[in-house]
Amino acid sequence: MDRRSFLKTSALGGSAAAATTLAAPAYAQGKRTLTMVTSWGRGLAGVFDSAQRCADSITAMSDGNLTVDIKAAGELVGAFEVFDAVSSGQADMYHAADYYFVGQHPGYAFFTAVPFGMTAQEMVNWYYQDGGMELHDELGQIFGLKSFLAGNTGAQAGGWYSKEINGPEDFQGLKFRMPGLGGQALGKLGASVQNIPGSEVYQALSSGAIDGTEWIGPWADEKAGFQEITKVYYTAGFHEPNAGLSLATNRDVFESLTPAQQKIIEIAAAECHQWNLAQFLANNGAALQRLQSGGVKVMEFPDSVWDAFGQASQEVLDENMGDELFKKIHDSHMASSASSAGWQDLSSGVYTTQRNRVRG
Repeated sequence: MDRRSFLKTSALGGSAAAATTLAAPAYAQGKRTLTMVTSWGRGLAGVFDSAQRCADSITAMSDGNLTVDIKAAGELVGAFEVFDAVSSGQADMYHAADYYFVGQHPGYAFFTAVPFGMTAQEMVNWYYQDGGMELHDELGQIFGLKSFLAGNTGAQAGGWYSKEINGPEDFQGLKFRMPGLGGQALGKLGASVQNIPGSEVYQALSSGAIDGTEWIGPWADEKAGFQEITKVYYTAGFHEPNAGLSLATNRDVFESLTPAQQKIIEIAAAECHQWNLAQFLANNGAALQRLQSGGVKVMEFPDSVWDAFGQASQEVLDENMGDELFKKIHDSHMASSASSAGWQDLSSGVYTTQRNRVRG
């Protein structure tokens, strides 16, 4: 499906379609305002910060020739409607986690996280050196988008539960919030999986609409207040060993910008990725200590649960291998991960183990 071609000739294409009649390389002149819709509630720790930084950086680096008008979830469109809004030309760009859009194409999961997938360092190795960025672009072309990584939470926690998890059977009938392919894997263990926007999770958990949730990690989870509801917290999860966030611009809008403005968006997104990753990782340690001091019980899943996670995750991946582009992205992702892991395990992995031993 070439959705971009469809949009150019449809009523939904609107101004984007009109822009295609301009003779290349004519670019729109004068100052412009770009509307950014996001999947985040205004002020949501870390994730909205990332969107705001992208918007502010684009405006600053363009000397105000591009002004980004940022809209939180629900202010223009809903949290999970941003993809269609930008693809159709209703908005100019979105900031979100692309695994929210696996219903559009399952390959989008790889640009946020897949179960038992990449760490944050492995993600940037793949994205910037091993073809990940090009695959993100290939996928975006189908939907009329120009996409870039633009944030990262680092490894995410296993989540908050109303009860302890002692074996895979404890997921049977459990109402749990988890997006993406990780959520699909959890469903195979019998969980009733919910995909709820971040700004609505606290209410769902406190009301009993869900029995548990993953969100991000200690800092963002503390800010969300989940420790007020339950004290059972699993700090390592299978579903998001890193979680990339994305900035996607309507492709016709992007191509109407000057090359310098296009590069500004690309660089703003890349800088935001590293800034946001550092933001989360710098805050998680102290937040975890505060949570523990407040009575939160930090736990790890038993091996039997990890084994069940692994089997279910592989089943989910296998079910999507019939899609040619999904398989292409998967194979590239896995090859890069294997290549990166070999050196990292023998260098920084060994070093970290020995440093912690020597320091005591």
